[in-house]
Amino acid sequence: MNNLDLPANLRDKVYQINAESGMDFSKIISYFPLSDDEKRIIIFLLGNSKPSLEFHSIFSDNISEQEWVKSKDNIIKRFQDELFDID
Repeated sequence: MNNLDLPANLRDKVYQINAESGMDFSKIISYFPLSDDEKRIIIFLLGNSKPSLEFHSIFSDNISEQEWVKSKDNIIKRFQDELFDID
């Protein structure tokens, strides 16, 4: 993941950050869709300089913050384990 200084609660939700060059972020991929507030925080941290920033998610289900906190370790581990099994 590229070096965007995200708060810990958002950092855990992000799977990958793509940059076109250096710190020019173009796409953020999260495990689950980010809320509008979470997207606004990320855009704010980028200095509002990237209006074309794309947000994508691996899974399409929306889960609550409480569900995420409760199951994030299992979700991340399972996803990484299944990804390595593909190789």
